[in-house]
Amino acid sequence: MNYENYIQRCFDLARLGVSNVAPNPMVGAVLVYEDRIIGEGWHQKHGEAHAEVNAVNSVSPADRHLIEKSTLFVSLEPCNIFGKTPPCTDLILRHKIRKVVISCLDQTPEVSGRGVELLRKAGVDVITGILQEKGEALTNIRHTFVSKKRPYILLKFAQSKDGYMGRDGQQIWISNAFSKRIAHRLRSQLSAILVGTNTALTDNPRLDTRHWFGRSPLRIVIDRERKVPDTHFLMDGSQKTWVITEDATQPENCPPNLHFIRMKFDENLHGQLLARLFDEKITSLLVEGGAATLQSFIDIGLWDEAVIFTGNKMLGEGIEAPKISGTVTEEYPVAGDVLTIVKNTSNSR
Repeated sequence: MNYENYIQRCFDLARLGVSNVAPNPMVGAVLVYEDRIIGEGWHQKHGEAHAEVNAVNSVSPADRHLIEKSTLFVSLEPCNIFGKTPPCTDLILRHKIRKVVISCLDQTPEVSGRGVELLRKAGVDVITGILQEKGEALTNIRHTFVSKKRPYILLKFAQSKDGYMGRDGQQIWISNAFSKRIAHRLRSQLSAILVGTNTALTDNPRLDTRHWFGRSPLRIVIDRERKVPDTHFLMDGSQKTWVITEDATQPENCPPNLHFIRMKFDENLHGQLLARLFDEKITSLLVEGGAATLQSFIDIGLWDEAVIFTGNKMLGEGIEAPKISGTVTEEYPVAGDVLTIVKNTSNSR
């Protein structure tokens, strides 16, 4: 039996839950009897059945008697705690499944190896660490959230071939339409998106997913002095929006989705914002600009990953793109643009 093939299938299933399961992680599960998949499932929506439950429930009546003789493959350690649903370890023991193969452990403090320990004490043969690096990459948002008590922070920006993001007071498109669709797909996969005042004023962004499928993220704008006018898209109440400001006075006829949140604009502004996001169970944050806002996260080491689109044009002068250093994990062409993904391998915050 090829463990890696079945764990890879778990990963593929898990990704079907993207956009719908936060603050829970994406998880996939496959039930195999003598090299035949008899059941499979994934965590489809937060608050609903976990992947293991859906895999067991998918087994046909003719194969139900094979469940206890089968091997359960899971992309993440089965939970052993009561949350919105019962523990998956109880399900495994109730159905007398004899063997469980896991990619990586769940870093949630209440779980973190205890699910594996419980199963082994009950006589279940448990194997861990299959394609572990890929499994951890799949759940890095959840793991960052529970271990660092803050959202997973992803920086995204476009730059010209000569390293500029644009010009003061002008909206300049640097990347192409294909890159734009990729960026909107990224928005659909994350919980919140943030821009600074200058970007909100100059670009008048919608910060939605109109060029992709799926829900739009929570919009956040850093606007200390309330400079963004009511006529801008960020103020239209079309989706939930936070305005981080020193003046949180609620205007008359304010849309119910628009929230003004007072924070101190001091050296701990980032910490205040991330703590509020953690309390609201917002597990991931996409920082889209502008240059100063992006650089502020870089300078204090508060980022986990960066997605950089380098367009096929020269600007000659303008706003310099952020200076970022890390480990390049992927780089590939996008119809003339270049997409680069950088990991912050030194991040301890």
